[in-house]
Amino acid sequence: MMPQDPAETDVLPPAPAGHPLSPEAVAAWRRQLRPVLIARRARLDPALRSRCQAAITRLIEETFPVGQGWLVGLCWPYKGEYDARFPARTFRRRGAVTALPAVVDKRGPLEFRVWWPGVPTRAEVFGIPVPVGTQRVTPHVAFVPPVAFDDQGYRLGYGGGYFDRTLAAARPRPIAIAVAYEMQRLPNLYPQPHDIPMDFIVTEAGVRLVDGDRTRFVDRPTAQDHFAALARARGLPPVGPTDQGATLASPPCYARDFPGYFGEE
Repeated sequence: MMPQDPAETDVLPPAPAGHPLSPEAVAAWRRQLRPVLIARRARLDPALRSRCQAAITRLIEETFPVGQGWLVGLCWPYKGEYDARFPARTFRRRGAVTALPAVVDKRGPLEFRVWWPGVPTRAEVFGIPVPVGTQRVTPHVAFVPPVAFDDQGYRLGYGGGYFDRTLAAARPRPIAIAVAYEMQRLPNLYPQPHDIPMDFIVTEAGVRLVDGDRTRFVDRPTAQDHFAALARARGLPPVGPTDQGATLASPPCYARDFPGYFGEE
């Protein structure tokens, strides 16, 4: 019998064994884990995905006081990830500048380039659009899409280590916010020395603050106070109001920003 493709099953591989755990065992487990979780995310019911997307967008826009003077790093959605272009539009309306990453060195950090709808792009690694000819910037806050996240505040990416290297190299260090669906949560990703924890994790279930070696759900004022404290401690721009009463970006308005999003030219 042929072995089953891990992308065709929801069964997660058994956790790595051994004490202490070897880096090789953790790496092998993560390689088995990724295709299962990516396929699970891709199979998410479209109606449920839409509701989760709307809930996450609302939480991000209402919670994080990102506006004038802020540089916002986000990722073009890939393989069913949350689409951070929705809140990015709101941040630009508040006066922030948004940027997308580019891979310029497979062993180095990502390079962020200023982006807004209409900027020329070209498809690069994984076919993901990258801005062409715009300013290079270091984000003050980065919305990071994980394959999975755990209860200690760590994320699992695609295995290239780009975001860990980017966060480690950036000065000042950005506020790192993982944005995912609740179905991507695991109890433990067995973090390694090179792994960097997030500052917040946002899912449709709410906003988690990463507090030492654990995460906890927090209300909006607590999250905003912690965000402001991180900004002060890291020398980032002052925070402003979130304009909670503003109308959230809707898919029809979003479509006008991105010709071809719904298939039209």
